[in-house]
Amino acid sequence: METSLRCTPRNPIVPKPPQSAASPKAPGRPIRKVLIANRGEIALRILRACRELGITTVAVYSDADRAALHVLHADEAYRLGPAPASESYLRGDLILDIARRTGTDAIHPGYGFLSENAAFAEACETAGVIFIGPPASAMRMLGSKTKARQAADAAGMPRVPGSVTGLASIAEAHAVAREIGYPVMLKAAAGGGGKGMRAVNADSELAEAYTSASSEAERSFGSGEVYLEKLILQPRHIEVQLIADHHGHCLYLGERECSVQRRHQKVIEEAPSAVVGEDLRRRMGEAAVKLALAAGYTNAGTIEFLVDAEQNFYFLEMNTRLQVEHPVTELVTGLDLVHLQIAVAEGKPLPITQKDVHLRGHAIECRIYAEDPDNNFFPSPGLITKLIQPGGPGLREDCAVYEGWRVPLDYDPMLSKLIAYAPTREMAIDRMLRALDEYVIGGIATNINFFRRILTNADFRSANIDTGYLDRLLTKPKAPATTVDEQIVSIASLAAALFEATATPAASPQSEAPASAWKSTARDEALRS
Repeated sequence: METSLRCTPRNPIVPKPPQSAASPKAPGRPIRKVLIANRGEIALRILRACRELGITTVAVYSDADRAALHVLHADEAYRLGPAPASESYLRGDLILDIARRTGTDAIHPGYGFLSENAAFAEACETAGVIFIGPPASAMRMLGSKTKARQAADAAGMPRVPGSVTGLASIAEAHAVAREIGYPVMLKAAAGGGGKGMRAVNADSELAEAYTSASSEAERSFGSGEVYLEKLILQPRHIEVQLIADHHGHCLYLGERECSVQRRHQKVIEEAPSAVVGEDLRRRMGEAAVKLALAAGYTNAGTIEFLVDAEQNFYFLEMNTRLQVEHPVTELVTGLDLVHLQIAVAEGKPLPITQKDVHLRGHAIECRIYAEDPDNNFFPSPGLITKLIQPGGPGLREDCAVYEGWRVPLDYDPMLSKLIAYAPTREMAIDRMLRALDEYVIGGIATNINFFRRILTNADFRSANIDTGYLDRLLTKPKAPATTVDEQIVSIASLAAALFEATATPAASPQSEAPASAWKSTARDEALRS
């Protein structure tokens, strides 16, 4: 079913719900219908999990996503508004209105957009709709990066030196920076994903960086609050996945290595980290659980740490939502995090204990983007004219694009997440390289070949990486294709382009009459198979 609700635009984000709204649905109520307040691959990922659980799904979409896969696969779909997120996916008032109209039991926010918006979580609760995520109180304590730092201090967790509240002015930023010493990092208090972050190396750079970071944070998260911390040079970025229920149980599900980053945006994620042993894993996990329990946290969440060369770890922040990179944890633990999220939201106790959590094998995720690495990673929106996706043992792809889909310019340019799983890290890397060889996306530029450069790099293969690794790699000249495999990939790419240019010639006036619709459809499907 597909329905369109045309609404008159109002102010974005979330108004206070009316006093006459229904009382909150307490945990323990079964979820039969879920509205997915997101788009792209994460919306489709959640939709599939709901379908496996027999739950009816409701999609929402902007004008740019009218033909998106999550819209086509959902049981019901409703229009939010124009393409800009401020007029569509950030319109919590419209999303709640659709939830009421459709009799939705719960809303899953995915990641980004309203996923870490405590006002939206509270509005859901007041409206009688289950928010599949943490309670608003825990989100306010831990989702705000500044309040999370205060909570970490209270829990006795080591953290990076810096401000524990949002900066009130540029003058305050100067005072804090001079106290802890340069270099420093400005960060958005209300979100993550590299948005609202600026490294500052000297006092003269701070004012411009402060204004720029605050402005970007306001556009991305609806809040311009930023804080400042000491920039630790060449650390590893390692995060711990948590899941907590409403019965006092909180588990850590191992760690993810997220050190391969560009402009503070993760590019490759792995589980487990090649440098984390059982002792460090336990200490980080127990510290993360202690903080979550102190905040009354429930559902899925991730605590991020910086780890230095001596394996000292420092609290960085908490993401109070499902992470982009959650599939690598699912593959090495055998757990479905979205299934667990929904069970927790229904009030069920976790079906496992900490002693049941075991890490097996190694998983690596590459974020496939519509961007051109040879042109300063410039976004490459447009029509996907050819799509050949990889397959075979040990591969998973969370994808929401198809041949004929037009990639919009309005959102993050991620096309899919390609994940390789194998018994060892070396085997997982080689499996990913094989998958990248098979992957063809025509019509737009992508970063597929860029991953080959990373995965064949000696430092990466030996796990000699930190958060500055990718910046250093990018300063090195790109080596020409010298191996047989690299030459085959180049030839295959050229062949795909030539095939695309010649496979569908224009019909001439003397061509035969068009075949019937069912014959055309059958022929197209046969060619795709």
